Amino acid sequence: MMNGEDFISGKLILINKEKEWSSFDVVNKIRGAIKKKFSIKKIKVGHAGTLDPLATGLLILCTGKMTKKIDNLSILGKKYLGTMTLGATTPSYDCETDIDNTYSTSHITEKLVKSNVNNFIGVTAQKPPIYSAIKIDGKRLYKYARAGEKIKIKSRKIEIFDFKIVKIKMPNIDFEISCSKGTYIRSIANDFGKSLNSGAYLSKLKRTEIGVFKINNASTVNEFIEKYLN
Repeated sequence: MMNGEDFISGKLILINKEKEWSSFDVVNKIRGAIKKKFSIKKIKVGHAGTLDPLATGLLILCTGKMTKKIDNLSILGKKYLGTMTLGATTPSYDCETDIDNTYSTSHITEKLVKSNVNNFIGVTAQKPPIYSAIKIDGKRLYKYARAGEKIKIKSRKIEIFDFKIVKIKMPNIDFEISCSKGTYIRSIANDFGKSLNSGAYLSKLKRTEIGVFKINNASTVNEFIEKYLN
């Protein structure tokens, strides 16, 4: 059984984040539970790579002195399982916002989808979604978006290591993707739709791996608290 000193000395915690939780919600919940359980006034807790609230899956948390390792963990490659829905787009590139445009999918074949995947593998420049937590001039992009303000977003270099189509059941495409730090899978979905002369948005996403760390070894927030902090 872990004690307060263990968390202060530094622990790496694998969390299976559930839908609707923000990454900061997870950090705050775990930090609060540690402080309450061991009567600790202050302890550092951080995460090594954000997951959007609508996404699920692996989130690495670090406590105490282990937070010094966050930058090293954040640069590790990630693997995801996702679903993109063809024939429509949304401003956020996922289900956070309503559909703004619809497109024909009658010309899209399984062969076209699978052959198109190869165009995304490798190093490329990606423009992050306007609905993201990236800061420009001290303000997060999603705040510009929600205020209806225009802002110039610079492209960033990313790398797609592997991209596989798992299942096609139109208009939905299930896929698995391995990529570098800073890759927005929502943007991949949006760009993929454009490349098919149609539209697409991300309708489901689960992070399964971060470097050598795997979702199978992770616990939900409540499972972790029940096991170690109750």
